[in-house]
Amino acid sequence: MSDQLKSVNGNADPLWAYTELAIREHISWGLPRYEKMWAYYRNPIELVRQAGFGGDGNGRGWYRSAQEIGLPARIVGRGSHLGSAMGVGGERGRREVVIENDIGWRVATMVDFMFGSPVRIESLAEDEKTKQAIEDVLEAVWENSGGISLMQDMATLGHVFGHVDLLVRVDEEELVGSRVVDVPRWISVEPIDARRGVAVMSASDYRDVDAFAVHVEREVVEGEHGQGNEKSKPQRYGFGMRKSKPGHGAKKRQQAVTEVFTKEGWARFVDGERVDGDVWRLLVGRVPMVHVQNMSQPFVYSGIGEVESLIGLQDELNTRLSDRASRVTMQSFKMYLAKGIDGFGGSSVGPGMVWSTDNPDAMIESFGGDASSPSEDGHIREIREAMDKISGVPPVAGGVVRAKLGNLSSANALRITLMSLIAKTQRKRVGYGRGIEQVSKMVLDVLDAAGVLKTDVVDRGVRVVWGPLPVVDEASAVAAGKAKVDLGVDAQVVLDELGFGDADPGVV
Repeated sequence: MSDQLKSVNGNADPLWAYTELAIREHISWGLPRYEKMWAYYRNPIELVRQAGFGGDGNGRGWYRSAQEIGLPARIVGRGSHLGSAMGVGGERGRREVVIENDIGWRVATMVDFMFGSPVRIESLAEDEKTKQAIEDVLEAVWENSGGISLMQDMATLGHVFGHVDLLVRVDEEELVGSRVVDVPRWISVEPIDARRGVAVMSASDYRDVDAFAVHVEREVVEGEHGQGNEKSKPQRYGFGMRKSKPGHGAKKRQQAVTEVFTKEGWARFVDGERVDGDVWRLLVGRVPMVHVQNMSQPFVYSGIGEVESLIGLQDELNTRLSDRASRVTMQSFKMYLAKGIDGFGGSSVGPGMVWSTDNPDAMIESFGGDASSPSEDGHIREIREAMDKISGVPPVAGGVVRAKLGNLSSANALRITLMSLIAKTQRKRVGYGRGIEQVSKMVLDVLDAAGVLKTDVVDRGVRVVWGPLPVVDEASAVAAGKAKVDLGVDAQVVLDELGFGDADPGVV
C-alpha cells in the first residue's frame, strides 16, 4: 500500500478513510449531475397515478416525463400533491406538454456509427502461432464479457457522461494453473458508468489513479424473517435493485456497498466496514481499470459528453413545442361570442341554424381557427439547426431527408452532409480504440504472469480493426483500395480497411 493510503487521520482502516473522501465528493457533486444527464438521455416516464383514472383531460395524465423538469411552471403547473419526485407537475395550471427527445436519438445514432458492426482485435505478434493464440483468447474474453453489446454500452455511457471506466475483473486464485480455454471464466471486462465509479486521483498527476471505487447504495431487507447484511459473498450490484417481498417483522434499510481497487489489492466494504479483500499476485503495481474519455478534456479526469451541451436547447425546444400545442388546441376549432340574443346559450352552431331578435345591438362574433405563426415555426427550426451543429448529427443520419442532397452522386453528397458526424466518429474511435487496446494488453500481461499464455512484451501489442462507416460507397472504396495496393500498401491492410481481411468478423 502506498504511503498515501497507509495513514489518514489515524483511522482504523486507512483505505476506507482515504476512499471515503472521494466518495462523499462524488455523491454531493458528481452523482446529481450524472443522474440529470442520464435522465435527459433516456427521458424515462414516472407513474403519478393509475392509467385511466383522473388525469388532465388529454389522456396522458398518468405519467410524467423526466425532461419536464426543464419546462417553465406556466406549462407544467405547480402545487399539486401529485407532483412527481422529479419536482415537476402539479395538475393546477397544467397545459399541453410536448416532449420530443432529440438528445436520445442523436446519442443512439452516434453509437450506431461507432459500433454498428463487429470490431476485430488484431495481434501485432510476428509469430503466426502466437498471433492466433492471442487473438483467440482476447476474442473469447471480450465476447464472454458481452461482445459488441458491451462495446455499445461502453459507447453509450461515454457519450452520456463524457467518460466510461473499463474494470478488468480477475480471479487470480482460479486463473493460476488453468487452461487457456477456461480464461473467460476467470477474466471479464465490465463497463462502469460515472454514477457508480469513483476515481481517487494522484496528488501529483491528474492522469494517474491511486485507487478506483465502485460504490452502490441499495435497499436490503432485515428483520425477524428478512435477510441480513449479506457480507459474505462477492456480488455485482447495480442501481435500482430491489429485494423480494419482506417477510413478517422485516424492514428495509439503505446499505452502501463499495469495492475499492488499488495498486496493491482490492477490498470490499459494507457500510464502511471491510468484509473482504486480498492483495494482488498478478496485477502488482496497477489498478485494474482503464479510463476512456468520449472526447478529451485537457487536465481533467472526466471527458466531454454529448448530452450536457444539448440540455439548454432541448429545454427550449420542448417549451416551444408545448406552447405551439397549446395554441393549436385553442385555435383548432371556431368559437362564438353571442351578444343580445335570447336563448342562444346551449344552442349549437351549424348550417341552416337561424336566430332572431328585436335587439338592434345583437351580434355573433367568431374567433379561433388555426392561424399560421411563421416566427414560431422559424424559431423551432433554428433550435433544431443549432442542435444539429452542436451534436454534429443532422436529421439525415436518422433517416429524415428534408430536402435534396445536391447535384453530386448520392454517396459523395451523403458524405458531405455527414462530414461532421464522420469526423467526430473517427476522432472518438481513436480514444475508444486505445481503451480497448489497453484492456487487451492488461489481459495478456495477467495471462503471462499466471503462466497460462506465455508471451514476450513485444508480442502483446494489439490494434483495433474497425468496420467501415455506414456511408462508405463500396464501389468507390474498392477502387480506392486497388489504388493503394498499386502504390505499395500491404494488401492485408487494405483488406482489413475494407472489412474483408479475415473470415473471423471479430468481437460480435
